[in-house]
Amino acid sequence: MLNLTPIEKVDYLVIGHFSKDLPPEGSPTGSELGGTAAYAALTARALGLRVGIVSSFNEQDISLMALDSIPIINIPSKKTTIFSNNSTPTGRQQVLYEHAEKIDFEKIPEVWQRSPIIHLAPIAQEMESQLPSGFSPALLGLTPQGWLRSWGDNGHVKPRKWSEMEASLNHASAAVLSVEDVNEDEDLIEEFSLASRVLVITEGSQGARLYWNRDLRRFSAPKVDEIDATGAGDIFATAFFIRLHSTRDPWEAARFATRLASYSVTRRGLDSIPTDEEIQNCQMEVL
Repeated sequence: MLNLTPIEKVDYLVIGHFSKDLPPEGSPTGSELGGTAAYAALTARALGLRVGIVSSFNEQDISLMALDSIPIINIPSKKTTIFSNNSTPTGRQQVLYEHAEKIDFEKIPEVWQRSPIIHLAPIAQEMESQLPSGFSPALLGLTPQGWLRSWGDNGHVKPRKWSEMEASLNHASAAVLSVEDVNEDEDLIEEFSLASRVLVITEGSQGARLYWNRDLRRFSAPKVDEIDATGAGDIFATAFFIRLHSTRDPWEAARFATRLASYSVTRRGLDSIPTDEEIQNCQMEVL
């Protein structure tokens, strides 16, 4: 357990593994802190919320200096989740080398179970996809990518069928995933949309599409010079959940998140977290 004396209320609770991201083959750079939990927590803090994180990792494996002052509950683990991502002629090849312990919801303090926004952010099947009784967020957001991944003995990540999909999406307030998460399977996206109250599909430089009340709208992303898209989807999801919670307007939340995430791809890694100026530029009064 880190930085938790005492445990205080938070506005935004994100649950999921951190990852130690290995550099692509041949890269001169070293490993970096990754995982939706890291990007989401820093984005929520940048947007002015009190943030808490529940994760599992080996504290000797990764540096959490970037998350300084954010309270973290760590489910102790001998291992940290470690990924590598390599570009191939057929697309990105992701390899899972190590996997931290499962996250037990019962380990989460009661005061955090009542957080206004709870974000379930799996990257490698590390938690159940439905909260147990006792949790009472005003908004439950899902980024389901980690429930859509499986891997063999060699660690090569491949798609899996998410058997709890319908029940989990029915229970959630909103879900965000990318076309890459579902291998651009439009039939599967349709299934997701029918099961969801609010569903966003991000499409990289093309922006995002939002399904709500059997309606579909597309949101174009501003044209920018892309340097690194790592974390952009996590930043989008966090901005979307927060804006949705404050405005109750999915269309406005998607507009805001699309614009804010577009800035992130102009910088690398955790440097992509939104700045105060970028946040102000994306704000719009909702009447």
